[in-house]
Amino acid sequence: MTAPTNLINPIAKETIDDAASPAGDSIIEANESGLAASLSVTGDIAAYAGLAIDLALLTMLFVVAMNMLKSRHLFAVVMLSGIYSLLSAAFFVSLDAVDVAFTEAAVGAGISTVLMLSAMLLTVRREKPVTPGRAPIALVVVLLVGAALFYASIDMPAFGDPSAPANAYVGAKYVQDTPNDIAVPNIVTAVLASYRGFDTLGETVVVFTAGLAVMLLLGVGSPKGGRAVQDAPIDASVNKTDAAIVKKDRSPSDA
Repeated sequence: MTAPTNLINPIAKETIDDAASPAGDSIIEANESGLAASLSVTGDIAAYAGLAIDLALLTMLFVVAMNMLKSRHLFAVVMLSGIYSLLSAAFFVSLDAVDVAFTEAAVGAGISTVLMLSAMLLTVRREKPVTPGRAPIALVVVLLVGAALFYASIDMPAFGDPSAPANAYVGAKYVQDTPNDIAVPNIVTAVLASYRGFDTLGETVVVFTAGLAVMLLLGVGSPKGGRAVQDAPIDASVNKTDAAIVKKDRSPSDA
């Protein structure tokens, strides 16, 4: 049903006529072009922001790893390993691998840190000082392996490429068959709990076995509560700098 012509607001009628004219079409196209340009700029900003976050996380991972290698204090190494796991989990979230991030945060930063702190009760608080040396064979092996990994990464498909084998074949099959095979709405949960359920069970058994081994070593439930440990006396062959560091960091509770 249309309104009579004499009841239409003259201003509204003029606006409708302008929109129906070629000039009105040009205005609409210009508005659409402006909106597309704004969305493109917004997408570019989001892409650059994501790249900056990834670079920041990778930089922090490198710094934490270097400090872990340089530190001789076992408690500091355990804490840094937990930080490394949390940063790795954040990096996995940035890569849209949320399920892997949950696993890394729970196992790497949570359970593993607790187990290592518990195991420290059976050892000294500080790594034995050693004289720095050279290992050319190890350096050559590291360089060769790194070069091989870098060369292999050149042929990898682009991140998120829909035509990649993982997305075009295996991933597409899971997306298509999961609603019919398993009554689980989340595909990731369906893969972890059903399709690869035995693998998940094996991972759980490994973590449980590690925790049980730590409890047995600590003597949980025993009246003695495990054996007492202390830092070894400073050897005369250790250089004076390392000896001074050991004496400075040794606390009365470790004696």
